[in-house]
Amino acid sequence: MKTRRTLRTAAGLFAIIAVLGCQSSAQTGGLIGSGVGALAGQAIGGNTEATLLGTAIGAGVGFIIGNEEDKQRARSMSASTRSMHYAHSEVGVLGGTRWKTVSLAPVGVGDPYVSKILEFRRDGRVITTTTRPDGEVDIMNERYRVVGRTLIINRAGYLVNAEFGIAGDELIISAEEFRAVLRRLRP
Repeated sequence: MKTRRTLRTAAGLFAIIAVLGCQSSAQTGGLIGSGVGALAGQAIGGNTEATLLGTAIGAGVGFIIGNEEDKQRARSMSASTRSMHYAHSEVGVLGGTRWKTVSLAPVGVGDPYVSKILEFRRDGRVITTTTRPDGEVDIMNERYRVVGRTLIINRAGYLVNAEFGIAGDELIISAEEFRAVLRRLRP
């Protein structure tokens, strides 16, 4: 009786999560993994502790698998969008916009800079132009895509999943490692 009720509850929660959807494969994997882990934990251990342990393990494994899917999709998109004139549908509201960094926290993220400007191009590339205190200018070319309120930025060797929001001329990007506030630059 108790197991049947737990299964119905888990199935109901899973249905709600599936309807709400996720913004990246990493998030979807984490949610699906937590549901499967909870069911497995309950089936194996038959108690709350086993269910919670299964949920935690499943969420972690699911997130890792989903994050790898995000990386693979980013690599695939990078390979298929070599043309400068190509525009894809995953640039969202950021495509064709330019922003100047107002603040970046924690302060120790990256090297010191005087100015940092991000240009989100319609072809799925984000160009970051950083002016250093000594006048040196660094230009970084990365791929990006927008899925809902998630900004996914990638370059060989790394992938950043960050939540973002736009309020007027302000763009706020929040990731695990940093939080950035940017101001829109008009053409």
